[in-house]
Amino acid sequence: MVKLSEKIPKILDTLSSRYPVVKTQLNHTSAFQLLIATILSAQCTDAQVNRVTAVLFDRFPTAPDLAGASLKDIKSIIFSTGFYNNKAKNIQACAQALLDQYQGEVPQDIDKLVRLPGVGRKTANVVLTSIFDAQAIVVDTHVQRISQRLGLTRKKDPVGIEFDLMKKLPEHTWSDFSLWLIYFGREICDARKPLCGECSLNQLCTYFIRSG
Repeated sequence: MVKLSEKIPKILDTLSSRYPVVKTQLNHTSAFQLLIATILSAQCTDAQVNRVTAVLFDRFPTAPDLAGASLKDIKSIIFSTGFYNNKAKNIQACAQALLDQYQGEVPQDIDKLVRLPGVGRKTANVVLTSIFDAQAIVVDTHVQRISQRLGLTRKKDPVGIEFDLMKKLPEHTWSDFSLWLIYFGREICDARKPLCGECSLNQLCTYFIRSG
């Protein structure tokens, strides 16, 4: 088994070569729109969120627009993202909180972001990395699954995984690393049927070595 100190540079080199340019797949034209899109992405695909936000942001493109919208209208638009009742309440409350506390602008501080309705560390980190060029690790289902399979963490909860990876990975790679794993999870390392035989990381993967 390759030592973790030797494994990590190889994983980073392989992923950076495979995906030299990465960015969030959620469509947006502002920090506010990315914030709302990321809240909607919980338990929903980016593709479906993009279909929904094309309609949502056409009607309610800014925080004042969404805060002043009818909750019924919001629910009807976002219905297909799942959990639409809670999501509708959260995104409207989030828009109102931005107006009340930050003049409608999205703050650049994670502690302020996570106090907004519907915003956890994952959502906050998506905005910080994609809009404000901060270095942070976004732990979605792909990042959680693949980092565990690669033996990079034994933590089970997203926050524990985030801080564990922050200790082990060079800071300048944090943001890209999250996106690399998201891309890789969609292409190769599926939750149920990973393409281990085609995987360029299989010789570094604890999951593959133990299952083989």
